[in-house]
Amino acid sequence: MKPTACPSCRQPMSKHRFERLHHGEIILDLCFACQGIWFDHFESAQITPGGIIELFKLLHAHRDDLRQPLREPLHCPRCADRLLHGLDVARHGGQFNYHRCLQQHGRFTTFAQFMIEKGFVRQLSAAEIGELAAKVGTVRCNGCGAAVDIRRDHACSHCRAPITILDPSAVEQALARYQQAEVKRTTRDVELLGDAIVMREREKSRLKRQKAEPENAGINDVIDLVAAGAELVWNLIRPLK
Repeated sequence: MKPTACPSCRQPMSKHRFERLHHGEIILDLCFACQGIWFDHFESAQITPGGIIELFKLLHAHRDDLRQPLREPLHCPRCADRLLHGLDVARHGGQFNYHRCLQQHGRFTTFAQFMIEKGFVRQLSAAEIGELAAKVGTVRCNGCGAAVDIRRDHACSHCRAPITILDPSAVEQALARYQQAEVKRTTRDVELLGDAIVMREREKSRLKRQKAEPENAGINDVIDLVAAGAELVWNLIRPLK
């Protein structure tokens, strides 16, 4: 598989595999030197809850790596067009930024911005920034790596990323939320399974009656119900092996 060039430093990104919702896998491209992730179209929304936990652990393990600031402009690794800066609202609070391809090839986001999107990192309030500014005048932007004078700015003047912090309580809540979602996703509901079998066989019986099946069709329906149930259960549990 051909390496993907980082939109910032243009060096080959490393590929990492994560489980995809419903079936299959997602291969994400990560640049640890720039602390950036390239998502092909809609990949960010297709990772399973368990995959998000795995990705968070991987990003957290590289949190202290030496990071180089992002270049300007950034270019799409698929078509080489300039990436457009975007800002969106995270589902669990706050805003996150990214750079997207206008040809819909994908988007580039930093590790910190991805963790804001998924609820692991929270933004600081104005009061918290003021308290921090009294002790530390300048911090590094989690969005692009530029220096931010928080005595004057409450967001990065370069990429407009807000000031954020890796809050242990936010991490704990996010991990619990994704763990519960993963358990729910991988646990089969027996009652729903039974309903699905009955509904499917009722539809098959209705189609048989429309075709004027012989009088013994009812016996075949009972046999089909058992066989169909076994087949449906097998199809459900087979991906878990």
